[in-house]
Amino acid sequence: MKLAFIIDPIDRLDPTHDTSVALMEAAQILGHEVWITQANSLTVIASQTWATVMPVQLTPVTLGDDRWVAVETWFELGKAEFLLLETFDVVWMRTDPPVNTAYLYATYLLDYVNPAKTRVVNSPSGIRAANEKMYALQFLRSTPTTIVTQNKQVIRDFLAREGKVVMKPLGGKAGEGILFLEEGDRNFNSLIEISTVQGTLPVMVQTYLPDAKLGDKRVVLLNGEPIGAVNRVPTGDDFRGNMAVGGRADRVDITDRDREIAAELAPKLRQDGLIFVGIDIIGGRLTEVNVTSPTGLREIDRLSGLNTGAQVMQWLEPG
Repeated sequence: MKLAFIIDPIDRLDPTHDTSVALMEAAQILGHEVWITQANSLTVIASQTWATVMPVQLTPVTLGDDRWVAVETWFELGKAEFLLLETFDVVWMRTDPPVNTAYLYATYLLDYVNPAKTRVVNSPSGIRAANEKMYALQFLRSTPTTIVTQNKQVIRDFLAREGKVVMKPLGGKAGEGILFLEEGDRNFNSLIEISTVQGTLPVMVQTYLPDAKLGDKRVVLLNGEPIGAVNRVPTGDDFRGNMAVGGRADRVDITDRDREIAAELAPKLRQDGLIFVGIDIIGGRLTEVNVTSPTGLREIDRLSGLNTGAQVMQWLEPG
């Protein structure tokens, strides 16, 4: 196969952590061509999408003392070419959030990749439809009690009923801007005003799940099926388990409950073209559905001895 990865600048990626690098390595090891580009390179001419792409050769990481180890010069780029994206078998949209105007425009440009010739992972329209906080709310059997509002009084009433809640910005990532609130917090008014930008932006407010202290499980789904999981455990005084804010990655098994949640999501994910997805589960409840640039493969493979990147690439292979 010939694959193009739309990523952030490659020299800013961490080969020992980034799932995009894990996927590219897996493709290369299996003998596929790997090319890279960036979202700001996408161009539509005569209703077809082009990009300036470069072939990349990676030196794969190795497993050291319970950690991945990369050489200093871990990638080598070839000559840039301006190519039609439908000359690739698969185009991966792996630009990190935020999902801002530039990100959304990139998905519009990717709409003009011919799906009969090239698979885009994840589907541009699917990404647009799936706000990573809001998307989970259609699966009521799996989600905790949740409201979405910019109304301070509605949030106050919800907090009074629940006692403890977690408030999340709808466009956040990696735990950014997530707040813990409990009744009687003297900063309540200020926190709501800051989070909602003076009542102009809605936020998600969920009942606090006490099991959060035991970890926030990331389960990676391939075409709706779980292929691996990692538990992200809060450390120090931070209640968030996200690895980006210092959470510890622990080995964890995929449970029957995880499979139940995945089974509830799978038909909708497939309908929306969301092939590679990371779902977050706390205490058996679904809290988020990550579709833009889901992470976790490096930690899953290191802790569980799996090769999830190879599994993904083999699934994508024709025939």
